[in-house]
Amino acid sequence: MTQNDLFPIFLKLNTLDVLLVGGGNVGLEKISAMLQNSPEARITVVAPMILDSLREYIHNFEQVQIIEREFQEQDLDDKDLVILATDNPQLHANIKMITKQRRILCNVADTPHLCDFYLGSIVQKGDLKIAISTNGKSPTMAKRIREFLDDIIPDNIQNLLDNLREIRKSIQGDFQEKIRVLNEVTASLVEKKK
Repeated sequence: MTQNDLFPIFLKLNTLDVLLVGGGNVGLEKISAMLQNSPEARITVVAPMILDSLREYIHNFEQVQIIEREFQEQDLDDKDLVILATDNPQLHANIKMITKQRRILCNVADTPHLCDFYLGSIVQKGDLKIAISTNGKSPTMAKRIREFLDDIIPDNIQNLLDNLREIRKSIQGDFQEKIRVLNEVTASLVEKKK
């Protein structure tokens, strides 16, 4: 049996510089995922052709820059993450080789073996955010699990999170005592119905 060895992290895209190579449908999918989750994300899009729908989507995101031309190696200067979303596998392989040399993390759309990281399917309700990974094997499965979780997690979960934060701040004692009290308070959330 295989195991998903990916280490999940949540990135502060508003503090990183992201390069997106590709201005088509996949580029639109990638940029919308980033901006939905991190509206202040600093992204530069490089592509010789940019869909009107992508231009329209980023219209209100002043920190997003479009450079309408072919990719050039200098586009990687000062970038922290790169996402490749063109229909040119050779271009992806070439850019991936350069990002590896420069130690820049890279995601290559629909090419898991070239990826340093994957963009997961995300459930978000207020401050609660859950990322789902299938190790790059089935984005469709991740999407279905996201839809399931989105349906069963109540929209008012933010109230619970806010209340738990206040309880946590009010608990006296050491770390172990805080854990004990919070476990007691939240036990009813996971108890099985008899």
